[in-house]
Amino acid sequence: MLTHIGTRTIETERLILRRFEYTDDDAMLRYWISDEKLQALYSEPAYTTKEAVRELLDKYIGSYEREDYYRWAVILKENGECIGQIAYFLVDSKNHFAEIEYCIGSAFQRRGLATEATKAVIRYGFDSINLHKVQICHKSINIPSRSVIKKCGFTYEGTLRDYFFMDGQYVDRLYYSILRSEYEKSEILK
Repeated sequence: MLTHIGTRTIETERLILRRFEYTDDDAMLRYWISDEKLQALYSEPAYTTKEAVRELLDKYIGSYEREDYYRWAVILKENGECIGQIAYFLVDSKNHFAEIEYCIGSAFQRRGLATEATKAVIRYGFDSINLHKVQICHKSINIPSRSVIKKCGFTYEGTLRDYFFMDGQYVDRLYYSILRSEYEKSEILK
């Protein structure tokens, strides 16, 4: 049985993961949400105006009323700005699993920040929500994301071949997961 507690603040060494606020709009536009190439890796549109970001924030912030909604703004402690997002965008209460998605601005990649945020959200899922399984996927062309997934100790489950059609070519979708029993034995996630 899952214990839905909603999106609560998580602090890591370099990050604060917290609920989105309307004041995050400028940093979102500056660092990640307007980047077409980055957003395409996550099958998300680029948001290029404050009005469009405001509409998205209305959706995010309005959803915090639900106890089974988990979406965090990734705040870099050194500057206090929103450099990305991470979420359990799919939560299956019947089968006790959830799937993570994340996006970190290009200027902040390859610094271990996505890995740090992902590990924190995995711990939250098992320790606070009582998940049985956490899963994650990436497009085959998203090599940095594959690196994050490996550093977090996920086990490869399989590939959905030619899942996406992007820029005139087919792209695979690769799935990974961590079971509660693996999490409990993992040194990577402690």
